[in-house]
Amino acid sequence: MDEAVLDMVRQHMREVKTPGHHDKVYKDECMFCFASPLTPGGLYINLKTHQAFDEEHVELDQERTGAVLYLHQQARRVPLSEEEQAATAAKPDRMAIGVEGGFNVDAKKYKVETDWVLVLMPARLRVPLPCPELPELVLGCIKAVQEHASAAQQEKVDAWEEERRVSKYADGLEQLPATKRIPMDPKQWRCEDSGLQENLWLNLSTGYIGSGRANWDGTGGTGAALKHYEATGKKYPLVVKLGTITPHGADVYSYAEDENDMVLDPHLAKHLSHWGINMLQMEKTDKTMAEMNIELNLSYEFDKITEAGEALEALSGPGLVGLKNLGNSCYMNSVLQVLWALPELRQRYVDAAAALFKSAPSDAAADFATQFAKVGLALLSGKTGTPSAADGAEPMAYEKEAVTTEGGLEATVEDEVADANAVAPQMFKSMAGRGHQAFSSNHQQDAEEYWGHLLELMSRAEHAAGDRLPGARDAPTARLFTYGTEDRIQCSETGRVAYKQGVSTSLGLLIPMEAAENKSEVQQYEVTVERQQKRQKLKEEGAAAKDEEEEKVRPRVPFTACVEGWGADGIVEDYHSAAAGKKVAATKRTRFTSFPPYMLVQMRRYYTDINTWEAKKLDVEVEAPQELDLESLRVKGGPQPGEELQPEGDEAPAVPAPAPSPAAPEPDELIVAQLMSMGFTENGSKRAALAVGNSSAEAAINWVMEHVGDDDLNEPLPPPGAAPAAAASEFTADPEAVANLTVMGFNERQATGALAACQGSVERAADWLFSRDDLDAAVEAALAPPGAAGGGGSDGGAAAAAAAPLPPSNLLDGPGRYELVGIVSHIGANTGCGHYVCHVKKEGRWVYYNDEKVAASKQPPFSLGYLYLYRRRE
Repeated sequence: MDEAVLDMVRQHMREVKTPGHHDKVYKDECMFCFASPLTPGGLYINLKTHQAFDEEHVELDQERTGAVLYLHQQARRVPLSEEEQAATAAKPDRMAIGVEGGFNVDAKKYKVETDWVLVLMPARLRVPLPCPELPELVLGCIKAVQEHASAAQQEKVDAWEEERRVSKYADGLEQLPATKRIPMDPKQWRCEDSGLQENLWLNLSTGYIGSGRANWDGTGGTGAALKHYEATGKKYPLVVKLGTITPHGADVYSYAEDENDMVLDPHLAKHLSHWGINMLQMEKTDKTMAEMNIELNLSYEFDKITEAGEALEALSGPGLVGLKNLGNSCYMNSVLQVLWALPELRQRYVDAAAALFKSAPSDAAADFATQFAKVGLALLSGKTGTPSAADGAEPMAYEKEAVTTEGGLEATVEDEVADANAVAPQMFKSMAGRGHQAFSSNHQQDAEEYWGHLLELMSRAEHAAGDRLPGARDAPTARLFTYGTEDRIQCSETGRVAYKQGVSTSLGLLIPMEAAENKSEVQQYEVTVERQQKRQKLKEEGAAAKDEEEEKVRPRVPFTACVEGWGADGIVEDYHSAAAGKKVAATKRTRFTSFPPYMLVQMRRYYTDINTWEAKKLDVEVEAPQELDLESLRVKGGPQPGEELQPEGDEAPAVPAPAPSPAAPEPDELIVAQLMSMGFTENGSKRAALAVGNSSAEAAINWVMEHVGDDDLNEPLPPPGAAPAAAASEFTADPEAVANLTVMGFNERQATGALAACQGSVERAADWLFSRDDLDAAVEAALAPPGAAGGGGSDGGAAAAAAAPLPPSNLLDGPGRYELVGIVSHIGANTGCGHYVCHVKKEGRWVYYNDEKVAASKQPPFSLGYLYLYRRRE
């Protein structure tokens, strides 16, 4: 080794930092683009910051940090043998990702070998490794970086598996006297209600055999097992799926309202033995619930949404780049693809990407502007960082040909080709989900909720960006989607009216099933019991039942009926009328006061059954128009001639308090009444209204659906005069929470005050900070000792401010006439499972995005979408 080079290494060796167990090493991809170790030129890992950069950006990093020592890694692909390929392609038999027997989402046809070199910047002097002459400090750092798990591996959940808890009803389970014995021969099992021989469940307490609930297509059962549970007074909740019993276990379900899920029974062998079933001698004859879920996830292309049966033309290049699934991240991928079709985002983030990267903070991985621009740049430029054979990578033995998946979808998109035209937004997902219970997990989420989360995150970042994003503070991107509304509430007794202004970024439309145009066809199709019995008989006779299956007939509801329902007069029970001095019925009507450049329409296909608390989906077709006119629902706003307004402060008379205390927030009675009319309890409705700061009934409904499992949901609220759990003077802010807020541009005292006002919630605190007109005064009030004016920990307006929208003067407005440009569709029983895809209209044609697969669409799912993005028609 050259002595001069060794002297330079010694001179800068104190700058290197050996990563510890909890440190992050970003060695999978460039911080500013999606170049990987496989990309020609490889990656340069800064040994001081442990961040990686490609050939294009390493000099920029060196200028920003002054670092000299970099570890260069260049990887190359080596094809796997046939035996190695077979091992990675094994079919899953567990509902899991990243574990033995589960989904192998990273299955490849090659292995990777890596060359390592120490590089001294900016002269790019290279020291091949291994090199024992290097100082121990540098050698130790290099070894630690090489062996350290990458940040992507640390942050993602490597093994996601369906979790099942032990049923609390298993211990001491009551079993009635065994007056009958259940045959060991599966051929003798029959539903005691319908005679069906598939999807059979044995009640472990009564010995009753009933069929399970029907599947999405009407097959599977009549729900006799559940009906038996209800008919016996809901006393015997545990059932076992007969065909799944093996010496190793079985599928056990609990119908109990406080479980209502797949569970574990540690005493299953004993409970089965009571009915004459020897678990050790049983063999599986039916699909487990996990296998059925796997089958559905492996063949999710069954529906019209994915254009089943069509040979789709693969697309690639700028604007046609896919996003790899990181494990149930299809909701994020679909939302990002639709957002990045907007030219306004390109102008704000992609056109300014070079400046954003240059001004990025030291922890660029946690900077929204940096990571958002990085994703947009890759999608819109077509630069995925994936090497090709022409770049020197080992050629892969595959052909681009039509293939048929297990779900029956024929496409000309070969996996390797699609993989080369896609990027994995792991760094963005981690940054956007940090601190959020739902979006930091690897479970499926609601795309509409993620859309709102991204807009909120973007608004915070744009407020804090300053000169990095000129004009963004005063004109945040969320304005493109934000519209104004006015609720007019009229008292039924006095005729007096009240007006309430609001804003939203998505138009949620309920689907009135009673407005279906094809009721008779649907009713005829829904005669399911006879069809199932006929199919079962054919199976017993050895005939092919598949030919007997009918095409699914869904209800068809006109889109106009959904819009009319949104604008129709509604009755609100228990509305407190200040004019009448009591609670009365009131009429409520909502209208638009402004129209944004883009209108996001959410078809509310998903709901929570308030009887069973199950998440369910309306299987219905609603043909969304490609051109939408909402102008008929616009109002100028405010009182109209001849109207009498409700008196100011239409609150119920206050109960005299024994001593003055800071005013506690009160739930909005209108919101509470609306939730109660849907079947929610009064206490639960009040908690929901307060949790969303009385912002809207829509937000309160979403909140209560997310918290139906909370033990205290239906408990009475603390009395207004009750002392807060922790006074502001006793509040100690979490240092990490403070740090998360200070990076947005606020000082430590402001961050601490916001956290004190919002009980430590970082998300609410951020909203609180952004919504204060006089921030310093609000902070001092939040940090004031108990009893001081305005003091006392919990800010009564904090929750309301959490949802505080743009003021009306800041809203963009224009004609309410739109054209359809994007569709996000969901396949599955509810938004907590299944799969998302999207269709985007680009240059006059529809493009289909299914994670990493991008293709020309032939039949966009206009009638089965979940989210529809409309752009103003100029």
